[in-house]
Amino acid sequence: MHVVGTAGHVDHGKSTLVHALTGIDPDRLREEKERGLTIDLGFAWLTLPSGREVSIVDVPGHERFIKNMLAGVGGIDLALLVVAADESVMPQTREHLAILDLLKVKRGIAVITKRDLVDEDILGLAQLEVEELLDNTTLAGSPLLPVSATTGEGLPELLEAIDRALDETKPRKDVGRPRLAVDRAFSISGFGTVVTGTLIDGSLRLGQEVLLTRRGKPGRIRGLQTHREKLEEARPGTRVAVNLSGVSTDDVERGEVLTSPGWLHNTRAFDARVYLLADVPRGMRHNLPVTFHAHTTETAARVRLLDRDVLEPGDEAWAQVWLEEPAPLVRGDRFVLRSSDATLGGGTVVDVDAKRHRRRHAATLTRLETLAEGSPTAQLVSALEAGEPANVATLARRTNASVADTTELARQAIAEGAAVVLGQEVTDASLLYTAKGWAGQSGRAQQTLAAFHAQYPLRQGISRQELRSRLGLTGATAQVVLTHLAASGTIVDDDAGTVRLLDHEVAVSAEQQAAMNTYVAQLTKDPFPVTAPSIAAGLLVLLAEQGRVVRATDGVVLEAASYREIEGRIVDHMRAAGKATLADVRDLLGTSRKYAQALLEHLDEEKITRRVGDERVLLRG
Repeated sequence: MHVVGTAGHVDHGKSTLVHALTGIDPDRLREEKERGLTIDLGFAWLTLPSGREVSIVDVPGHERFIKNMLAGVGGIDLALLVVAADESVMPQTREHLAILDLLKVKRGIAVITKRDLVDEDILGLAQLEVEELLDNTTLAGSPLLPVSATTGEGLPELLEAIDRALDETKPRKDVGRPRLAVDRAFSISGFGTVVTGTLIDGSLRLGQEVLLTRRGKPGRIRGLQTHREKLEEARPGTRVAVNLSGVSTDDVERGEVLTSPGWLHNTRAFDARVYLLADVPRGMRHNLPVTFHAHTTETAARVRLLDRDVLEPGDEAWAQVWLEEPAPLVRGDRFVLRSSDATLGGGTVVDVDAKRHRRRHAATLTRLETLAEGSPTAQLVSALEAGEPANVATLARRTNASVADTTELARQAIAEGAAVVLGQEVTDASLLYTAKGWAGQSGRAQQTLAAFHAQYPLRQGISRQELRSRLGLTGATAQVVLTHLAASGTIVDDDAGTVRLLDHEVAVSAEQQAAMNTYVAQLTKDPFPVTAPSIAAGLLVLLAEQGRVVRATDGVVLEAASYREIEGRIVDHMRAAGKATLADVRDLLGTSRKYAQALLEHLDEEKITRRVGDERVLLRG
């Protein structure tokens, strides 16, 4: 399925042409019919001579309704630039063509309407003017066809030309992430809310859970139609009407985007390559306020130039666009920038996960160049640099590619030594670093451990939790990173939960070793001394790490074998009695309240027991 859109000056016969081709009047509003003027988007469809079905979007030509025109041409595959033979090129002809050029619409047909109103000389002049107008645009070299919607002259040839142009148009790629840019929302009695738009990037299915991204409103698809035919599934490039449950018309407005949940986010700022039209009267200064248009979205914005102070007419620059109202965008989206009364220029979204950049920052500009112009693997690595580690699904969103394509690019980047995967295979959930990013992460881990070993030479290592904190790692990412560091031989992560450098060994003097042995012997002889033996704090920590002692609390330490025997006695008692009080444990062990309480609190911490009021019950053991 393809979408054809009209463009051109007011009263040049766009709607009349659509009616003549399809038999459908695209002017649906009463005011449009009364005034004979297209105000909002109109829709129709037809079957071409080849049997191919196409949708048609008819746009208003009056300068007051340019924003409505912009909402209609964002998803078209083929443009019909309509120019009346009796008036030839007019202001909105030029502006509409400039918009098509900014949006990189590459296929079009120049339709010279009202052929029946002029002679051959006037027609020839109009054709020459249009041909010159198309030069140096994406529609240069497009066919020029004179027609008359009144007499029907040229209409069969136009239909064949549309067929030929669409033969050369690649179908839209399905990257698995559907986006329906909503251009209309209404309610049908007995059915509820219906939204319409052009579907891009993915498919929609009957019964699918969906999300209106800008408002975060969830819903479910209860019906799909195109050209009044019911569908089970709508494919990319289709003009589709979606009947939604769980959504009212108050929840939807033009500019909303319907998609599958969990991937598309509203962005307030994005990086872009911005182009200024050659015929604007003055340059675009840094931080200029503009109106931003992308697909059906419209919002106020400011353009922060990153590589200069003024963008001159006909030139392009790197910029950050800051939106007044966040919008759901993806990399590669094209947009148009306007002032209050004229189109200024437009550009391409390069990175939607954009942080505020320093202006004229060489590294930032180089990264943007790579994102825009580099090889596919270089673009992937550059997208990864924007926030690492990242999984394949996240990178697919950043680069606006399918998960399958991104997975293959990730494998190529790893093979080229430009990226590192944490694990053995690249899967959807695999975490990736750039080679430089992983070297930095590995280096920080080694430096952190080296500093810890220098500060605490008698410690066998740092706890996993503390190392994660010092490295700024959280959640599942932290464990994956530590596991990969250990697998690569960078660190040793032992079963006791401590982490050390591979070559780190605790060096204890003979005097220190004797003190440690004496301390353990004293604890073995008397597990519950009235006056606890003393030892240097560093040596006590080392004994605990070696598993020779158990620290029940800061003030209560037991020799390891003694502790295991005591723990067994308490557990056996509780298994038999079903519970134990502090007094029970005190009497069982023949010790003081201090030791009984310390032991019970330690068992609670180890999840062996649980306190219920003044009693303990077994959780395990």
